[in-house]
Amino acid sequence: MKIGIIGLGYWGPNLVRNFLSQNLVEKVYGCDMNEDRLMFVKSRYPSVELLKNYNELLEKDIDAVAIATPVNTHYKLALQALNAGKHIWLEKPFTSTTVQAKELIELADSKNLKIFVDHTFLYTGAVRKMKDLVSNGELGDIIYFDSVRVNLGLFQHDVNVIWDLAPHDLSIMNYLIPDKKVTAVTACGISNYNEIENLAQLSLHFENSSCFAHFHVNWTSPVKIRKMIIAGKEKMLVFDDMENSEKIKIYNSGVDITTTEGIHNALVQYRIGDMYSPKIEQTEALSLAAREFITSILEDRKPLTSGEEGLEVVKILEASDKSIKNRGLLIEFEQSFEKFYYHSVLPFQKVG
Repeated sequence: MKIGIIGLGYWGPNLVRNFLSQNLVEKVYGCDMNEDRLMFVKSRYPSVELLKNYNELLEKDIDAVAIATPVNTHYKLALQALNAGKHIWLEKPFTSTTVQAKELIELADSKNLKIFVDHTFLYTGAVRKMKDLVSNGELGDIIYFDSVRVNLGLFQHDVNVIWDLAPHDLSIMNYLIPDKKVTAVTACGISNYNEIENLAQLSLHFENSSCFAHFHVNWTSPVKIRKMIIAGKEKMLVFDDMENSEKIKIYNSGVDITTTEGIHNALVQYRIGDMYSPKIEQTEALSLAAREFITSILEDRKPLTSGEEGLEVVKILEASDKSIKNRGLLIEFEQSFEKFYYHSVLPFQKVG
């Protein structure tokens, strides 16, 4: 296969390196308007053919295009690539709107082309182990997610902190509990330095479920934290991505409630048992992602992180925008076969 990569800034060179390492990739092309970035990539990967013009890249005999540019350019560049008959890889988030995402998915399906959204964490050994633990029922029914992803910088100029940091943990959540559908979103945040929120909190409600999810994201934290707690009725899991070795810890802890004659006589017992840390595979996630993209094309199947998975994340992000601009207004969204739309209700208002 031959792969073209547009956008050789922060993430693009990582894509170049990982596609070059794939046995099934014969040739890699790089595209960027910045001469300094072209020279940087050429100095490290001499075999890569470099171009400044995206249209020239699409005219090459390539099978797929990886798009590593700002999210507000994703739709236009992806649309051009699909119309040129190329499979596409897009960095997160997939698109700026759900309308754009659905249009790209429909176009790709009509042309039998694949869309891959780079939710990289789903290819990490830690998240794959978490998937095994949740799927085999070791944690029991999941009752909440609590995620913190904060650091000092890097400020983005085109999206707020939710669009920048939350897609990682939202994609993990959707992957671990695909049976639980998000029905409502609330988001609160603040813009301390410009019009773009640099600190925010996002809460999700699920259909017919006691499960709840909360995400805290921040570009202005003095410390870097990457931690998620997943609580089940049987056991609880802590995922700390800053740990070098024991990234996952399983706690045999929980709450047991025995009700006697009435709710006021409920007996609450806290269960605190053993803790263990399972072994995790150490293969580079981006390498596995590149392999999944390539094999999905060769095997003519949807990749693990397809356009549909990207759309589910964009739905939540788009709803968060509506909520955060209205000081935490509850945004409910519904999905049918033909249409996706939002409606909002006042905070704390009972919804029938």
